[in-house]
Amino acid sequence: MTRLFNDPAAFVDEATEGFVAAHAWRVRQVPGGVIRSTKSEPDTVAVVIGGGSGHYPAFAGLVGQGLAHGAAMGNLFASPSAQQIYSVAKAANNGAGVLLSYGNYAGDVLHFGQARDRLVSEGIPCEMVKVIDDVSSASLEEINKRRGIAGDLTVFKIASAAAEAGYTLDEVVRVTEAANLRTRSFGVAFDGCTLPGADDALFHVPEGKMAVGLGIHGEPGISEQEIPSADELAELLVGRLLEELPEGVERANGARASVLLNGLGTIKYEELFVVYRRVNRLLEEAGVRIVEPEVGELVTSLDMAGASLTLFWLDEELERFWHAPADAPAYRKGSVATAEQIDAAELDIPDPDAIPPASEESRQSAGRVLAAIEATREVIVENAEELGRIDAVAGDGDHGIGMERGARAAAETARDAAERGAGAGTLLRMAGDAWADRAGGTSGAIWGAALNALAATIGDETAPDAATIARGVEKARDNIMHFGKAQVGDKTLIDVLVPFSETLTEQVNRQASLPDAWGTAVERAHEAAQATADLTPRIGRARPLAEKSIGTPDAGAISLAMIVRAVHDVLQEQASNG
Repeated sequence: MTRLFNDPAAFVDEATEGFVAAHAWRVRQVPGGVIRSTKSEPDTVAVVIGGGSGHYPAFAGLVGQGLAHGAAMGNLFASPSAQQIYSVAKAANNGAGVLLSYGNYAGDVLHFGQARDRLVSEGIPCEMVKVIDDVSSASLEEINKRRGIAGDLTVFKIASAAAEAGYTLDEVVRVTEAANLRTRSFGVAFDGCTLPGADDALFHVPEGKMAVGLGIHGEPGISEQEIPSADELAELLVGRLLEELPEGVERANGARASVLLNGLGTIKYEELFVVYRRVNRLLEEAGVRIVEPEVGELVTSLDMAGASLTLFWLDEELERFWHAPADAPAYRKGSVATAEQIDAAELDIPDPDAIPPASEESRQSAGRVLAAIEATREVIVENAEELGRIDAVAGDGDHGIGMERGARAAAETARDAAERGAGAGTLLRMAGDAWADRAGGTSGAIWGAALNALAATIGDETAPDAATIARGVEKARDNIMHFGKAQVGDKTLIDVLVPFSETLTEQVNRQASLPDAWGTAVERAHEAAQATADLTPRIGRARPLAEKSIGTPDAGAISLAMIVRAVHDVLQEQASNG
């Protein structure tokens, strides 16, 4: 269990403060995460990585010369918000564009995608590569659905070395994608991890058993089997990874690969060395030429008892970049020339709390938006327990808790923004960032994306009319579907958002008032939410337990229907008061 902490809610902030103090000559803290404390070559690509905290050395420990230029750091096992990623990327930018790289999890995909759009809108070229190395999380035919686990290190290392070599952004993307497609990982766990302050682990493995095919966010494995000996574990890991060679790799021709044996938090180095002894022999017997292997804690999951094996299949270019020197707090290779420290005055660090100018009309609209956000908080707090119960049927049961945290944070932030004179767009953006940051998980990312899309559409110049709000809802819908990949019929919030948006736009185009148009759309949303009970999940964490969810509506769909009804009540009250 996680034993050393003060206030569990302050764990990540305090850990970050201590990390930066311990490595001040390599990293410095900025809003949202950390960047290199040393200067990089001007007009070179910046590689910004990130994800939830709890995985050290990933992600902050991989920032430094020869490795990443910055890391956006979310809460424990929760994606950093779009604002955090944007802030780190702005501070790390060297003038030749930014590559964002992260594990393929729904929250990360949504938030990094939003950050990329914002950077591009400001004229900063930006591309993304999501890591997909975990062979247990999807079939080869659906490789783009795979999770990123310990293969994060190989992908980040290659991207960073290419940037350090002066490659253009397009070339950095090319070589990073090549590394991604040549990386395969497979892991096991003997017991789950415990969040600071929690009474128990996120999951347990039965006594004498081992979970096979785990993730790094406390997810259990896809199957269980008897605990093997160290040699038998090596044979399991190697055998599974040799079943699936990347395109263009042939063992018979002496293929070269780097090997990463990764401890997830509790398995000690000596144990890993015992396993690696057999891994090394098996790969040599299979004709694999091993290049600069790594054994140790590379991508962890707090105190999870488990290990994973990664094979990174090399070509000439990838091998050159794998050999390239690096000097980060948690990963060092070769020798790098000491670089000059950055002067804080040279950094472009956005102030996330700054309130930009707004028109009087927009500030008045912000007050009405605040009322809608506070109504959202009230309905979610009132129904949080029921939302958790619905989610627990086929999920992890945390939807209600996450939504309550997000709604409370959004309301608190929105009230502060209104009191400081924010326009409607800024108030929505700040509320969305607070929701995403505090709620965590997929629902936090979705609601952060939704409020940010509305914010971008409404802006701070004028009072939004019904048509503008309808367009904002459409943009929210499109963003969530684009980055989250959910479609109507997948049993998600999209099954409500799409008909709600379509009905709202249709009614506005017929010249209905906003309260009337919204009310008609609410009825359609309520029907759609109840209808999700008949659907089978085709995406998300409920998918492995799809059959159990039949007969129960989707928690995200129900919470959205509740929220739009609460907002309708506010719209009606505001209309009646003039």
